[in-house]
Amino acid sequence: MRYRTLGNSGAVVSTYALGTMTFGAEADSSTSHALLDTFVAAGGTLVDTADVYSAGVSEQIIGTWLAVHPVEREQIVLATKGRFPMGSGPNDLGTSRRHLIRALDDSLRRLGTEHIDLYQLHAWDPVTPLDETLRFLDDAIRAGKIGYWGVSNFTGWQLTKAVHRAQALGFTPPVTLQPQYSLLVREIESEIVPAALDAGLGLLPWSPLGGGWLTGKYQRDVDPTGATRLGEDPQRGMEAWLPRNELDRTWTIVDTVSAVAAEIGATSGQVSLAWLEAQPGVTAVVLGARTVAQLSENLAAASVALSPMQLERLSEVSAPAVSDYPYGAAALAQRDRRLPGGR
Repeated sequence: MRYRTLGNSGAVVSTYALGTMTFGAEADSSTSHALLDTFVAAGGTLVDTADVYSAGVSEQIIGTWLAVHPVEREQIVLATKGRFPMGSGPNDLGTSRRHLIRALDDSLRRLGTEHIDLYQLHAWDPVTPLDETLRFLDDAIRAGKIGYWGVSNFTGWQLTKAVHRAQALGFTPPVTLQPQYSLLVREIESEIVPAALDAGLGLLPWSPLGGGWLTGKYQRDVDPTGATRLGEDPQRGMEAWLPRNELDRTWTIVDTVSAVAAEIGATSGQVSLAWLEAQPGVTAVVLGARTVAQLSENLAAASVALSPMQLERLSEVSAPAVSDYPYGAAALAQRDRRLPGGR
């Protein structure tokens, strides 16, 4: 396991994080505790959850594990999120002070702790004034309830506004961004990654295997079956079977990943994770797993070394389409500048 600082903070975390959205849903309490045992034994330190995961059950499961692992708790960097609905009332969601006060206290209670290392806004809130949210987060840091704060699923302008508004108000700025990012989903490289790099934020990519697509478990034009996410729900959100199956790009990426994996004696999933870990700005790749076997296989990506040529092959084959604005592909040249002159 390798380690990096948590964005522009001084906290150090493992380059693979344990995502716990499966806890209480696809993994029962016993399995979830085994996943935590396996992750920590491999040197993992960053555990990521959210209040909305299984309606608070994920946090409760983590809390019961932490209670009986006091030594391990000292090394765990604990992260959770708030913003999405935790009830049916008009103030049971959002990033208002009214909602986040309750959300944070409830998360602390479920996790059985007095301090959360990284508290993240799970998404942008277009209703709440940003200054209100930023003041709450700064107050929570000063009160010792959280150590750092970050954001998830923000666009480039939202991230930049949050960073600069916090600085203008003299508040603690964010340290991380948690976006969807993988060989299949690279659109964030156009505006969001540059915004994060400019602000010194670390990336915590979620869905690094594209909902299982990058493991090589699916075949072109063959409907998924069995105990897999798409086998159980082929129309599952942005990972849905039909739209991705119809894209030539999907299968070109999957085939290239498989070829690289064969070259180095690794799995397709490990190759995909190793590529993502090597991308600019990435602090830790968030791993989600249903079983200990899945997690163990993914954690082995920490020992996978891709050559510069292999990294380039994967980057070229998965390159996202370039928008026509402002100048199409020619606009990419504006992201850099040769020195000392022009022609």
